[in-house]
Amino acid sequence: MAQATRTDRSIPMSFPPDKLLRPALALATLAFNFSLMQTAQAASWVTTGEMSSKRAFHTATLLANGKVLVAGGYSGIYSAELYDPANATWMKTGGMTTEHRFYHTATLLPNGKVLVAGGDYDRTRSSAELYDPATGTWAATSLMTDARNLHTATLLPNGKVLVAGGYYYANPLNVVLSSAELYDPATGRWTRTGAMTTAREIHTATLLPNGQVLVAAGDNKSVGYLSSAELYNPATETWTMTGALNIKRSSHKTSLLPNGKVLVAGGDYELTRSSAELYDPATGTWAVTGAMNTARYQHTATLLLDGQVMVAGGYGLSSAELYDPVTGSWTVTGAMNTARFELSATLLPNGRVLVAGGEALPGPSPLSSAELYDAGTGMVTAITMINAAKLPSGAFQFAFTNTPGASFSVFGTTNLSAPFSDWTALGGVSEILPGQFQFIDSQATNGVQRFYRVGIF
Repeated sequence: MAQATRTDRSIPMSFPPDKLLRPALALATLAFNFSLMQTAQAASWVTTGEMSSKRAFHTATLLANGKVLVAGGYSGIYSAELYDPANATWMKTGGMTTEHRFYHTATLLPNGKVLVAGGDYDRTRSSAELYDPATGTWAATSLMTDARNLHTATLLPNGKVLVAGGYYYANPLNVVLSSAELYDPATGRWTRTGAMTTAREIHTATLLPNGQVLVAAGDNKSVGYLSSAELYNPATETWTMTGALNIKRSSHKTSLLPNGKVLVAGGDYELTRSSAELYDPATGTWAVTGAMNTARYQHTATLLLDGQVMVAGGYGLSSAELYDPVTGSWTVTGAMNTARFELSATLLPNGRVLVAGGEALPGPSPLSSAELYDAGTGMVTAITMINAAKLPSGAFQFAFTNTPGASFSVFGTTNLSAPFSDWTALGGVSEILPGQFQFIDSQATNGVQRFYRVGIF
């Protein structure tokens, strides 16, 4: 398969009707027609179903059960849905009950529930609510002391949630906020905490290894874009200024690196930024690091399992690239199938990255599509087919051996020359015994050749 760009297994299989009546002959025919082709390994993106609603400016939260909760967003309004990595499918869950919202925040609490706070729709929200994965329902919790959107929310080591800054809009009043408050899951209540030195929106907040929170850059409206940064100390509930960034920026992204430093990349200030900087908590200073290959803002930044940071998308972009903290440089990786900005990106337990929704140009054009990024880690070893059978339902069942504990997805088609984006996702693969895997194709029919790609997508 010349069009493949990653390690996978492409397995063409045909099943003459007379051979399907006797399993032994069916297996012999399968072995005779079996062909295994291994393609060059590289990072890649594959589509993974459609959300039930188009949405941008939404939130995506990895739950304790491994599923991803997507909530609200422009066009998505108050609805919510779940992505299940085990079978690569989306399903609706309970919708938010209090208000429609986008530009809100979502925080996974230690008790497994998700706190959604603030946001906007026809006015700025002060409301907050909790999603319970056990019941798939939402319940209102107490109101924030200030209505806000475009703020940040950070889970502190003590289990409380720090909400800081943001924007308040209630025509004709438009205010950028310096206020901050704490949500206590034990009481379900919000209390004011120390205010930031500088009012800001569209900033970032990063929990440092020492328990303090670094807030960086953003927009102030009255003085414009910011390069300032400050630290919140949960022990004293106060803010102190720290070193300023080298460049003013907003709509940027930050990532806490394994070495304890903080990477800030991209953003917007008069022109879109390709620059990146590193914050060192030990010295409280910023240092310039390698610039991205493409200037971008309203993108995502995800820390991968190997310690690299992947940035993806941005205004009008489908490209993605990787930052290596060891070399301080960026390399281009596979591009998304769809250009998108104001998207969500979630690192899954299997190391893949789920990208969902966002907006396309010309806007406003919210998206319902989703994609999976595979860094091409080479985790797949040779697949050995051991069994095949036709079930009473008419579906075909296949089995193969591989490394125990490995995780696979399967895609099928009747047209080997079709682009991979047109292949049908058959869902996940079950490990029936250690090292023995099984999947079912309910769409297979007698006499029609089917092709399968089995791998880590």
